[in-house]
Amino acid sequence: MFNTSVSIDFLQSLDKDTIARHLGIEYLEVGEDYIVARMPVDHRTHQPFGILHGGASVVLAESLGSVASYLTLKDPEKQRAVGLEINANHVRPVQSGYVYGRVTPIHVGRTTHLWEIRITNEENKLVCISRLTVAVVDANRG
Repeated sequence: MFNTSVSIDFLQSLDKDTIARHLGIEYLEVGEDYIVARMPVDHRTHQPFGILHGGASVVLAESLGSVASYLTLKDPEKQRAVGLEINANHVRPVQSGYVYGRVTPIHVGRTTHLWEIRITNEENKLVCISRLTVAVVDANRG
């Protein structure tokens, strides 16, 4: 499904100087139609009561979906994949350790992509489920 053979190092290089890098997001696995990443649950990703901030989960979800869309573009030099809409349902709290996000396609069309991102804790229990809609736009558009 992805247009190129992708290494973990390449995915990590996409996040240089971004919020994903700041939050400690690391890519772990790339399959034929999925990507897995993890994010630490620590001082960078906590809300004031010491549990994972829902916004941090959304950053993980949008990072995974956006990268997945980028990897499906026919011409990444002329096209951009940009988030259009995201939703997230937060199912259970996490205080420490890591959460793991796995992105899979629902629809990959010419101008829009729809991704499901499941975020789980270290026991593989659902923490958050998110859906991201991505628009494919002309890179030269202002």
